[in-house]
Amino acid sequence: MVSTQNILQAILIAAGAAQGMILDEVPLMPRIPSMAKHHEVLRARATMEVDHSLLVKVECLDPSQEILLHDETVAQLSICGGMPGSIEVCNGAPEATTSEVGTAMFVLTTKEAGAFINISKKRWMRCMQAARDQCPTGSLSATCVGGTSFGDLKFTLENPREQDL
Repeated sequence: MVSTQNILQAILIAAGAAQGMILDEVPLMPRIPSMAKHHEVLRARATMEVDHSLLVKVECLDPSQEILLHDETVAQLSICGGMPGSIEVCNGAPEATTSEVGTAMFVLTTKEAGAFINISKKRWMRCMQAARDQCPTGSLSATCVGGTSFGDLKFTLENPREQDL
């Protein structure tokens, strides 16, 4: 018997493959090694309930900005130099981190001066899931409860190709 989850995953994979055929907009090299990251985020989103208590605030910046789901999910696990697979926390204790993959760019900063980012992968994924639940398309800005040595974690998600110069 085919489950609903398997059908949805097949649809997402097919949609991603169709999107990848537009070669002038989609770089080929980042796609191949990043599929594991993409699927890791999709599996986690499918099994986690949305928890809005993880957010202090969310602001939908530009719902018309085109951010490909694949790029967003890979960039999501590329913060702090990468958090795929068994890596469970942000490494290096940075005060800020940026992750850019194709049409998605995350910029994370601590809300309090002198704090460092120490968010766990699970908390980061859940916070991002809650933010996307409120802003399903386009760019956004949000603040996660905690995620730093003291204070909250601010982040933005934007399409770097559509930023004002």
